Amino acid sequence: MTTLTPTSARLNLSSLLRRALKGDDIGIVVDGKIIALRPVEVEATDYAMREYGATESELADFAKNVHVKIEKEGKSGNLRDFTGDIEALVAGKSHR
Repeated sequence: MTTLTPTSARLNLSSLLRRALKGDDIGIVVDGKIIALRPVEVEATDYAMREYGATESELADFAKNVHVKIEKEGKSGNLRDFTGDIEALVAGKSHR
């Protein structure tokens, strides 16, 4: 493992991050402890589980309920297409 001080890591951060992405073990020594640079996978479900304590079952139920609501709103004509113009959407001018 390559270890560096925070100052040294700051000077070479881009190259250190690229090396970590390639699998090199990189550590930054802070207060006598090593903090590792490693890539991580981030998913919305992972975030909801960590931050809110949601279970996979709860997330699946939520997704199902949202899809049902979207389908219902679509059938009733209450959905609008987003064209990228937030001002027009807020003003009610961006729907078909």
